[in-house]
Amino acid sequence: MHKNAGILDKLALAADLPGESLPGQSLVEILGDRRVLIENHCGVTKYSETSICVKVRYGQIEISGCGLRLMKMTKQQIIVCGRIDAVALFRGVGK
Repeated sequence: MHKNAGILDKLALAADLPGESLPGQSLVEILGDRRVLIENHCGVTKYSETSICVKVRYGQIEISGCGLRLMKMTKQQIIVCGRIDAVALFRGVGK
């Protein structure tokens, strides 16, 4: 799957397609300073009131803040609420 995913990424880039049109591509949406939505995740790797880490296909997303909590978690989607101070992407972490 990873080899095919690389080919799909290159094709999307060459065709000037948006990344979210690729199957399995994660989508991260930040709504103000109170909510983060992550779609197509691979699970939570760290959970506390100040930091939540979510594994995605290409690495890990870390959400930092205060009073963080998982409002919703399904196979496809995670919603984190609380005071969001930072959202960081770490490529290749946890592969």
